[in-house]
Amino acid sequence: MFRALAGLALTLLLSAAHAQQAPSRLDEIVKRGTLRVGMTGDYLPFTALDKETKAFRGFDVDMAQSLGKALGVKVEFVPTSWPQMMKDFEADDFDIAMGGISITFDRQKKGLFSTPIMREGKTPIARCADNGKFDTLAEIDRPGTRVIVNPGGTNERFARANVKAADIRVFNDNTRIFDEIAKGDADLMMTDASETRYQQKMHPGVLCAVHPDKPFDFAEKAYWMQRDVGLKAFVDQWLHIAHEDGSYAKIYAAWFE
Repeated sequence: MFRALAGLALTLLLSAAHAQQAPSRLDEIVKRGTLRVGMTGDYLPFTALDKETKAFRGFDVDMAQSLGKALGVKVEFVPTSWPQMMKDFEADDFDIAMGGISITFDRQKKGLFSTPIMREGKTPIARCADNGKFDTLAEIDRPGTRVIVNPGGTNERFARANVKAADIRVFNDNTRIFDEIAKGDADLMMTDASETRYQQKMHPGVLCAVHPDKPFDFAEKAYWMQRDVGLKAFVDQWLHIAHEDGSYAKIYAAWFE
């Protein structure tokens, strides 16, 4: 019995020593001099990719640059997509995913999330002329209602869980999906409240966010990292300081206000 306990203790000590010696993802990023950030580039105001210049812009693009500055490294944006993101994450194509990422249990199983950066939920956006028609899920889920959705993310998942009688149309180009509603080829989309506010701003008098202050469900956005406690601790501390010194508010105001 004593030998077994002694052997177990030695194994635990050796494991702890190995863990201390093993470099963390944070160490690797600093040594590499580059933070690899996965982004879909199709989700304003969080991220947008210019197909000609290959340059990203958006709220989380600015936040990524702020994080890179705090780390003292360059930022490399790695294009991904909502349907492909999980596979790219598992393949270690990037260190962190940014760009309006919602916290989900499936993603949590594969990595770690930062402290939440935003609290919201799914809510409709429709033509302003249809004001009052799609306030509830029951009013939306009727035969003849045309719900449009982008593939592979939480929007499609929410729509398929809550829409049974209405028509669901999957539209692959998230950069043009709201134009489909504006021109009358779809009735509404249910997406994150922050996006409905932004698209209402981009389509004044044409598209209106439906009760964005009272979404249908609860969700939070955060930054999704490879499973490394050192990296998570750094990102959380950076976010804390950004909130306290006003830099987060400055970037937020540039894109949301």
